Amino acid sequence: MPEDAILDDAPPINAWRDEPEFTQDALETASVAPEPSAEFKIATHLLAQSKLTAADMARARRLADEAGEALLPLLVRLGLVSERDMGLAMSEVLELPLANAADFPAEPVREDLLTLRFMKDARVLVLDENAERLRVAFANPVDDFVRAAVGLAADRAIESVVALPSEIESAIERLYEKVEEDAATGESEADFGDFDEEDIEHLKDLASEAPVIRMVNQLIQRAVESRASDIHIEPFADELKVRYRVDGILKEVEAPPTRSTAAVISRVKIMAKLNIAERRLPQDGRIPIRIQGKELDLRVSTVPTMFGESVVMRLLDKESVRFDLDALGFDGTPRGRLNTILEQPYGILLVTGPTGSGKSTTLYTALSRLNTQERKIITVEDPVEYQLPGINQIQVKSAIGMTFAGALRAIVRQDPDIIMVGEMRDLETARIAVQSALTGHVVLSTLHTNDAASGVTRLLDMGVEDYLLTSTINGILAQRLVRRLCPHCRESYRAQPELAARFAHIKGLSGLVGEVDLQRAVGCEQCNGTGYRGRLVITEVLIMSEAIRQAILAHATASDIKRIAMEEGMETMYQDGLRKALDGRTTIEDVLRVAEAD
Repeated sequence: MPEDAILDDAPPINAWRDEPEFTQDALETASVAPEPSAEFKIATHLLAQSKLTAADMARARRLADEAGEALLPLLVRLGLVSERDMGLAMSEVLELPLANAADFPAEPVREDLLTLRFMKDARVLVLDENAERLRVAFANPVDDFVRAAVGLAADRAIESVVALPSEIESAIERLYEKVEEDAATGESEADFGDFDEEDIEHLKDLASEAPVIRMVNQLIQRAVESRASDIHIEPFADELKVRYRVDGILKEVEAPPTRSTAAVISRVKIMAKLNIAERRLPQDGRIPIRIQGKELDLRVSTVPTMFGESVVMRLLDKESVRFDLDALGFDGTPRGRLNTILEQPYGILLVTGPTGSGKSTTLYTALSRLNTQERKIITVEDPVEYQLPGINQIQVKSAIGMTFAGALRAIVRQDPDIIMVGEMRDLETARIAVQSALTGHVVLSTLHTNDAASGVTRLLDMGVEDYLLTSTINGILAQRLVRRLCPHCRESYRAQPELAARFAHIKGLSGLVGEVDLQRAVGCEQCNGTGYRGRLVITEVLIMSEAIRQAILAHATASDIKRIAMEEGMETMYQDGLRKALDGRTTIEDVLRVAEAD
């Protein structure tokens, strides 16, 4: 298992008790074994409910033994079980009620009973009292030490209630706001001057406290549950905003308290091994992590803003990504034209589009198809997003001089058959790539342009000679990502004539005008009420032909090149999107969101 940053700085609570191993035999014979502990019963209940696997349970138990930490909180902290599932399991097994929002008091109850530090560390809260008993919420009611401590402090019987840790923390913060503020992060506005040593140590201490660790872990866990591709943590003058990008669209979610901004951002920077004392310059890092049984790689970027550092974490799921043209949405005319390009023995394939349009995934998919025992493939990337078996992948490190151009010069001496360059960022890189194609290599790379034809003019603007482009480029693929309609709740409707008319100029669809049936988003539990689930590509593929070569040499515009390509059979991104809308895979509104109408 990798060194998961999520395991750092965990405050020990109490050690794991001796119990049977979590194996199938142990579960089947549990009824005749000695009476197991409540902790073991809850863990067994979670297994029986398929809330986690036996392998994950065994791993967590081993970690609990090594760290001297309680098993049940560790399962939640590792992301193997959600807070709510754990709370429900505790409630059912221990036959205790699970607290809801109405159970938490509006004012502090028995402030003299427990110290603020104890309540925060043990995650307990007095809910109410009467003459006979105190009603107390416990995040971990099987922790004998905590229950005994509360019992000693109380002057009457204790009625235990299970509560989610995050809800207890929120209630403590709300009820004891003034006291909490003294122990929190302090400044709300960013000071971009130098930190002194005491400030740095204070930030480290804050970022290492259990509540902050849980807050950051919950942000990541909820992002995974929401199928988010990015987490945005954005400080403003009087609030901290957190937004998830799901299926290409940003949506705001519940954020940690504003005064914890510095601690939360410092925690992320510590996990990503960034310099927490440096708040004036952008930084980049990564966090390898395992959550909910998934191996994730989080790419972290920080930039200074007016009110603190803005943090973006990109979530790369190494296990669920599928490098398959069908799964990405390549079909029909674009698929056939792409296959033609990939069959060429040498030359350049360029994939163009804005940031976040799926260019890297398309390149990885093409490489997976080209990857055979007979070919040596080398890539130069910044960063290496996914590891591909059998392919030599090089990480750009500009700080030590390992640039795209420098790496390219080195790898052409490694006798490669296929070279992938993450991005043609400058003239030097472009010229080396062109030279590699001229000497018999297949070269794949990306550019940032709006459409396929603009890829030609972009390289010309960079300074690449036109005769070299016409001799080396096999094709240019431009793409965007549109949201895929949720198959569980989408519904059909008859398009209005003016909307149906948009399909008239697509080859083979002119007869559908006036009677076009489309699908639209509705929303259900499967798609979190959005009506969409996942994304697919819409694309256009320009193949270098003799007519296009002559147009380039004659200094034709991008519009002229696009017109010639369309006359030769290129289907534009807009047309590909309309076809996918007609198939019921996306909506025409989403196509128009990312692609211009022809």
